[in-house]
Amino acid sequence: MDPYLEPKGRERERQRARQGPPGRGHPVFALLRALVILLFGILIVQLVRLQVVKGDDYARQSEINALREVQMPPARGLILDREGRPLVTNAARFSAAVVPGHLPDRGEVGVYRQLERLTGVTTDEIETKVAAGIEKNGRFEPVTIKADIDGDTALMLRELEPVTPGLELQVEPTRRYLEGPLLAHVLGYVGSISQDEYEELRDQGYLLQDYIGKTGIELTYESVLRGRPGKKLIEVDALGRELRVISERRALDGSNPVLTIDLDLQRKVKETLEEFTTDGDNAAAVVMDIRTGELLAMVSLPGFDNNVFSGPLSDEELAALVEGPGKPLLNHAIAERYAPGSTFKTIVGAAALQEGIASTGTTIVSRGYITVQNEYDPNVVYKYDDWAALGALDFYGGIAKSSDVYFYYLAGGKADEGFVGLGEARVAQYARAFGFGEPTGVDLPGESAGVVPDAQWKEETIDQPWTIGDTYNFGIGQGYLSATPLQLIAAVSAIGNGGTVLTPHLLREIQDSHGNVLQRFEKSVRRTVPVDQGYLDIVKEAMRQSVADGVAKGGAVPGVEVAGKTGTAEFGPQHVDGSYDTHGWYVGFAPYDDPEVAVVVFLQRGGGGSDAAPVGAQILDYYFHGPQLAQKPEETE
Repeated sequence: MDPYLEPKGRERERQRARQGPPGRGHPVFALLRALVILLFGILIVQLVRLQVVKGDDYARQSEINALREVQMPPARGLILDREGRPLVTNAARFSAAVVPGHLPDRGEVGVYRQLERLTGVTTDEIETKVAAGIEKNGRFEPVTIKADIDGDTALMLRELEPVTPGLELQVEPTRRYLEGPLLAHVLGYVGSISQDEYEELRDQGYLLQDYIGKTGIELTYESVLRGRPGKKLIEVDALGRELRVISERRALDGSNPVLTIDLDLQRKVKETLEEFTTDGDNAAAVVMDIRTGELLAMVSLPGFDNNVFSGPLSDEELAALVEGPGKPLLNHAIAERYAPGSTFKTIVGAAALQEGIASTGTTIVSRGYITVQNEYDPNVVYKYDDWAALGALDFYGGIAKSSDVYFYYLAGGKADEGFVGLGEARVAQYARAFGFGEPTGVDLPGESAGVVPDAQWKEETIDQPWTIGDTYNFGIGQGYLSATPLQLIAAVSAIGNGGTVLTPHLLREIQDSHGNVLQRFEKSVRRTVPVDQGYLDIVKEAMRQSVADGVAKGGAVPGVEVAGKTGTAEFGPQHVDGSYDTHGWYVGFAPYDDPEVAVVVFLQRGGGGSDAAPVGAQILDYYFHGPQLAQKPEETE
């Protein structure tokens, strides 16, 4: 060994011995300490994320991986006509869905591709729908990928469901309307629950994939038809597959509303109405039991097939229904109002008798018009026409011949002759007493209240003062007055039944699935009109004369004495020749001596006597004679 090197090596060893092992300040320990702190920081962040940020989700997932509550939908109740004939049926509807919380980690794309091959919905579309579903309703609410899949596709999905995490085949009930357009406005239809509806109804057990009543009877009696969902508590594995049932509460099926509608009469009314209606024009007819308010038939044209709402409906198809000629989705019997024309003279006549303005002997001469001077400028003279120069008329003749001049006098008077009329305030008062200007209360959604004008209404609505011309038009059912066909039949029925304004209704009773009656509908009286029975009888007789030998001859029915009143109301812009298009009305009841049924007919174009009255006559003829005629061949055999 080099003698010069040995002392230096020993010196270094002695120095290391004096320094000892590396301390905490050594760079190696500093690096280790930083690494440990980093690892602990990562661990703490992950714990916070798992316990705080995602704690609820993972807790819910862990619970669902063990126990899951499944709702079992009830069978929706059926709807029957008055004879117990079913008007709807329930069928199966299949949809492909995904439960995001059950999708395999980093394997959801494989599930999406399987769905794409079976349903035609692209992977990107599926991914978008799933993301939107998670944002709205969480990870464990099924997201519908494609509704209304065919039976073969549903069968393949059923086979894949047990081995494909997150995939779910939904089987839902759907409605089939056996008569389609015949009863579409009455029955309405069901549709998928909207997000807003779901938020409102979720506490009542509704699910996002449920279907609910949207219009008609389906909406009005949703709570009756739906029933009560059942619940099943099941044990599932981590993939959401059912292992065993822990407990179960069976669903309670919906009840069956029995309607007042007579299916055969409904069909006859529609067929007859269509004969007198041009495509695209509005028309409506209602048949009502004058004693109880039961609606035996209700038809609105144009119609639609409510079965289209039981499957996928494109925006274009929906737009065609909403914007189609004649507003086919609108029930014109209850939702749209029209000037009632001369049918309103029955109400003005009753009011004039009650108020002492007229008696049966009150005679007025119709020369085809009356003239009235402007109250501010005598040089300005207004002319109000009658439909013809009808000569001298008493009260019966005024209604039977439907003289406008006669009712100009009764409503507005004739100041230069000293004849004092009712005036707009009293005409409005009696109109409201008979039910105009308010909903009838029928058990259908979307009913219009109509309009009963007066001086205050005109000032507030149009910002113009009321004139004598307004009163004259009011008295013959024109001008600002408007009503629905259902309001008119309810009002005129009060003349036939002794003064009772009834609530028209479509529900007769509610039955359970075994046919046991759970509830019967009782007659509902809205009010009694403030007109003495004797005066109502006079108006009733005048209506009989109108059918027997007046302008309503077209409403006559062989073998049945009918009381009726026609109306022809002008509407739209004035033509070059000074004329207007006209609505045709007819309202009547029979038998005259003991009324049991009333009918109202509205035709958007045409006349009351020439068009609407013959429709009413055919309907009443079928009501009184049709069933018996149909039975005659069997009776003679």
